[in-house]
Amino acid sequence: MIRYDLSIIEHWIEKGSRVLGLGCGNGELLYALKTKKNVEERGIEKSEKGVRACIEKGLSVIQGDINTELDDYPDQCFDYVILSQTLQQVYEPDQLIRSMLRIGKKAVVSFPNFGHYRIRLQLLMSGYVPVTEQLPYQWYDTPNIRVLTLKDFERFSRNVDFRILDKVAINTRDKDMFGTKVKFLPNLRATYGLFLIGKKG
Repeated sequence: MIRYDLSIIEHWIEKGSRVLGLGCGNGELLYALKTKKNVEERGIEKSEKGVRACIEKGLSVIQGDINTELDDYPDQCFDYVILSQTLQQVYEPDQLIRSMLRIGKKAVVSFPNFGHYRIRLQLLMSGYVPVTEQLPYQWYDTPNIRVLTLKDFERFSRNVDFRILDKVAINTRDKDMFGTKVKFLPNLRATYGLFLIGKKG
């Protein structure tokens, strides 16, 4: 069983696809896609521990920086490029999205929603930077260099000029293993946003 958000991404990926996972962690999603959907998987992961976990699962993953590694890939060499819960750690998200859509026909992006009502209330009532299950770090030790909401990403799509092909807002629980889709006021009520995107035109 994989995390709830990853199960939604898995549903978007077609069988037999060529998939690149960026910041793929321990390879949980890539392994599920390889074993259930027979994808041809590749991955890039920064941490040595993550790469080792992926290799132990039999996955084709290299250690590297996703901000620089994509330049080496030819155009449209993947069907999907996946960036799961990593966008908030990227220095130049516009450049990364453009690179993802250069080397992939479609891309998947997911991230914690900073617009969630509990985050808003925590900041309003305490005056401190919020700490939640989805954003569990203090301001001084967080790997996240930016925060964004679902509305931010939709506006970002217009500025960077890509299409949102599908989107799902979710609420998760039990360490993100279970969850529900949020359709009413998603920017206020969802803990995560997941977007399937493609080039315009």
